Amino acid sequence: MFSVVERYSIQAEDVAVDVEIIKYGSKPIKYRLILQEIGIGTEAFLDQLRQELVLEVDVTTAEILDPKIIDYIKEKFRDKADKMITSKIPNVEDNIKNYLISILLNDIIGLGKIEYLMHDENLEEVIVNSAEEPIRVYHKKYGWLLTNIIIPTEDQIQNYSNIIARRVGKQITTLTPLLDAHLITGDRANAVLYPIANKGNTITIRKFARDPWTMIDMIKVGTTSAEILSIIWMAMEYEMNILISGGTGSGKTSLLGTILPFIPPNQRILTIEDTRELQLPVSLYWCPLTTRPANTEGKGEVSMLDLLVNALRMRPDRIILGEMRRKQEAEVMFEAMHTGHSVYATVHADTVAETITRLTNPPISTPANLLSAVNLNVVQFRDRRRGIRRTYQVGEFITTETDKGIEVKANILYRWKPSIDKIVPHSESTHFFEELSRHTGFSLPEINENLATRQKILNWMLKHNVKGVDKVGTIMNQYYLNYEELMKYVNKDADPTGIYNLPNPFKEKSNN
Repeated sequence: MFSVVERYSIQAEDVAVDVEIIKYGSKPIKYRLILQEIGIGTEAFLDQLRQELVLEVDVTTAEILDPKIIDYIKEKFRDKADKMITSKIPNVEDNIKNYLISILLNDIIGLGKIEYLMHDENLEEVIVNSAEEPIRVYHKKYGWLLTNIIIPTEDQIQNYSNIIARRVGKQITTLTPLLDAHLITGDRANAVLYPIANKGNTITIRKFARDPWTMIDMIKVGTTSAEILSIIWMAMEYEMNILISGGTGSGKTSLLGTILPFIPPNQRILTIEDTRELQLPVSLYWCPLTTRPANTEGKGEVSMLDLLVNALRMRPDRIILGEMRRKQEAEVMFEAMHTGHSVYATVHADTVAETITRLTNPPISTPANLLSAVNLNVVQFRDRRRGIRRTYQVGEFITTETDKGIEVKANILYRWKPSIDKIVPHSESTHFFEELSRHTGFSLPEINENLATRQKILNWMLKHNVKGVDKVGTIMNQYYLNYEELMKYVNKDADPTGIYNLPNPFKEKSNN
């Protein structure tokens, strides 16, 4: 009944490790990390090396507590371990030596076997529930899987929690049993100690995407279409406000990240997030801001509202709000929209109509008249049965004045049709394209022609498999900086490699 669905390798530092995904019947249920067996003699040898390394490698307390020099500390241990193993086993093969060094590093300054999981880009979550249960992971392709890794003791789990805390200058103890840490790698770690976590000490790590999705990836997997992205692109170029809605795990933040390269390169972008998830091309003029929780004394908190209010004093052209949850945040965000700032944000809601309901009712309670500032609402949906994410609706808010006051209704422009798995037109726009015409000065035929050109560029990028945030960003920049040259490549259906070498004054360093 058990069989291997897929087998692949991950590169953890200098060591290649194989992974097997195992199914029971038709359901993938296990994630098997294939590690070389360590004999009793080798284990005793490693114990001796651990003790010698700790004694011989000089690491100050300041270095241990400084999260920015963890790579430097690793190199100090790596170099010393390499010399020790070579002196004791002169003819050891490089692959065996590298594997032994990785074990030593993971045990002394890392998270043991969890470190191998952290190098698997297919994983979104790594969860330790207790010493009695195997580690579980959330795989991008297969969902929740049970691993073959068990942390032997509760003390070891608490030790890993302490290591995570030290990396970010925090602590976790029986008096402060909760830890929420944003690691320098971008990963988010949460730990809860026993008895607050009744089963045992627990660690949850949400992994940061090392190779974030781009708009081309979104089109390729069917999450959205070139037609929808061309509309979003034009709206963003001409500084219209967009809200992205959806449920948990529907891809709101992922879509937000993929459309930000549509912003012209000469405009200042401020992103405000609880956890650093957005990753923009290096050529954009970007200042990322993240919140900070209060310390153990209840001091030092920097909230999203604090950052949002402060952002208005930083002369931004575009403000990106990771997620809007509270009334005060909504008030400041809509105030920013009405004072001429372009704002993009995400909010929890499953349809355009539900977005209106969520915004105008507690806890957000935005006055209905302010919703006219939102030019476009894009709704994301996650089909858990099929394991896919789709743009579910694209709509506009229609505000009308009635005897009872301002009334806001949803008008769906595009919707996802599950039977054919495509995003199709639904209703004519009564507001958005009129606003777009006002922002651009174009007639409707000119807008349609402009949208067709953008679709052509996106489909050209898709055909030539343009990958990576920076390459996508380079092409978007050339659209604004060197449009005629870019269209030569597009119209000839030429390979885009030459585009990457074109001059970009926003990336060139000053000689002064």
